[in-house]
Amino acid sequence: MSRRCELTGKAVLAGNNVSHAHNKTRRRFLPNLCNVSLMSEALGRNVRLKVSASALRTVEHRGGLDAFLAKAKNAELSLKARRIKRQVEKAQTAAS
Repeated sequence: MSRRCELTGKAVLAGNNVSHAHNKTRRRFLPNLCNVSLMSEALGRNVRLKVSASALRTVEHRGGLDAFLAKAKNAELSLKARRIKRQVEKAQTAAS
C-alpha cells in the first residue's frame, strides 16, 4: 500500500535531519493518514477510504464526501475515489 491520500494525493516527502553540528542525514515526512468510513448521501452507503487528516477536515468543511468529490480534480484522486465520483454523479443525475 502506498502512503498516499486517496482524496488529495498528499504523499511522502523527503528532506534532511540537520544536527547542531550541521550534519545532514536523509529523512521522510509521512502524511497523517487515517482509515475512515465516509457517508455518501447520493449512494446511500458508507465508503472506506485512506485519507489524510487535513483532507478529512476539508471534506467536513465542504459539506460531505459528495460535495468534496464534485469540486475535486480527477488528477488528484485515486482510482477508487474516481470510481466513487462517477457513481455519485450518476446517482445525482438519476435523482434529478
